[in-house]
Amino acid sequence: MSTANLKEITLNEVVEFIWREADMLDRGAYEEWLGLWTQGGRYVVPIDPTTTDFDNTLSYVNDDRAMRSMRVRRLTGGQSVSASHAARTVRTVSRFVTLKADPEAYEVRCAQILIAHKRDKTEMLAADITYRLVPGGPHGLAIDQKIVALTNSANALNCYSFLL
Repeated sequence: MSTANLKEITLNEVVEFIWREADMLDRGAYEEWLGLWTQGGRYVVPIDPTTTDFDNTLSYVNDDRAMRSMRVRRLTGGQSVSASHAARTVRTVSRFVTLKADPEAYEVRCAQILIAHKRDKTEMLAADITYRLVPGGPHGLAIDQKIVALTNSANALNCYSFLL
């Protein structure tokens, strides 16, 4: 895949990249996942799934690079309640829609269904995820922004032990 010009990147290549990210998260390969991000990348899980003003509304997650790294350390270090008996997850990502494709960024929205199992309890979460991908990273693309708009965000998350 050429990263010189995003117009040359196909939706299939974007889908493959997002599936690779989902696989990393389900395997708990969080350090590898951190390598998918740009230096200024932002990971957001807003409480209100319709908001676009992430700086002035409450979020479950609104992470820059440092916060993503700290979150991964908590999940993998065993020092956090959420890391104790980490959930096993399986996610399906589908319905990919290109929002923008130009030389600077490729934006895509997709649907995710995530099944999480922890302590004999299974939960299902659904979300619309919007990615802004840019050239770079070990797989030809890098995540510059990931917004996870949970379908039922009002009571979807309490103390979760996985990344969305």
